[in-house]
Amino acid sequence: MNNNFLSELTIVILTYKTNRDILINCLNSIDKRVNVMIIENSNKFENENEFLNRFSNLSIECTGSNLGFGKGNNFGFKRVNTKFALALSPDTICDKKFFENLNIYLESNLDFSILGVNFYKEDINKTGHSSYGYFKKNNLEKKFNNTLIEVDWIIGCAIIINLNKFTDKVVFDENIFIYFEDFDLCKRLSKIGKKVLSSKILFIKHIGNSSSIAIIPELKSAAIKFRNWHWRWSEFYFYKKNFGTLYAHKKCSYKLIKFLILMMFFRIKSNNDLFNLNKYSFLGLFNSILGKKSFYRIEY
Repeated sequence: MNNNFLSELTIVILTYKTNRDILINCLNSIDKRVNVMIIENSNKFENENEFLNRFSNLSIECTGSNLGFGKGNNFGFKRVNTKFALALSPDTICDKKFFENLNIYLESNLDFSILGVNFYKEDINKTGHSSYGYFKKNNLEKKFNNTLIEVDWIIGCAIIINLNKFTDKVVFDENIFIYFEDFDLCKRLSKIGKKVLSSKILFIKHIGNSSSIAIIPELKSAAIKFRNWHWRWSEFYFYKKNFGTLYAHKKCSYKLIKFLILMMFFRIKSNNDLFNLNKYSFLGLFNSILGKKSFYRIEY
């Protein structure tokens, strides 16, 4: 790179007792000229000295307790001294040209609030998950320029953020513990006339649900409960906040009956995993409909 604008960027990686090898793979994919800040969402980061000795561009801070995705990231953003932050999940690997291409955007003085990335085609085909999308299925792709498109939402595992666009560097809604924070952020920006952009040349590989509790066999059941409780809580909260109460009930409330029926079915079949999946989906959605805070936690 002839001109290095990456000095204006800090990478914030939010962890929660993340698998060591997965985190190292993520850090190895990052340009060594970029400052990286690990925010450990607990009171202790394991192997801290090893990581600090191994990565000279790294700093580590602990939140003291699990604040959730949004509040944990906001905790990190408030400690960033650069104009831009890249909120990067630990279960990602950046493409070899990721930072070279990102430098082009920063050098061009592109005016944006948030900028999304792209997944490899083979990963999209394998998982069925895209890195961006539209709230209305019939929306056509809108070009912003040759490498950028305007979209309705971008995925939260890698978001470049212009922190100057956010009051007190509060980016995510802290009422949401986990899930739908990225959708909510994008919807909030669109309501005030800000474009949500996604890049066609910034590629990452996203491993998915394997960076923390999901890889620990004895916590598999706890992970099922946690994920489904919070997904359903956050889903109803998101729709209610951004589309109204009636729309949220239309999208979600019928699922309460569905989950109850499935709970009874899998109880009869003695399938505890699928029983718990539906039970905690029911409980998360039920508590969200009642207007209760996102309170369900697991500790290990």
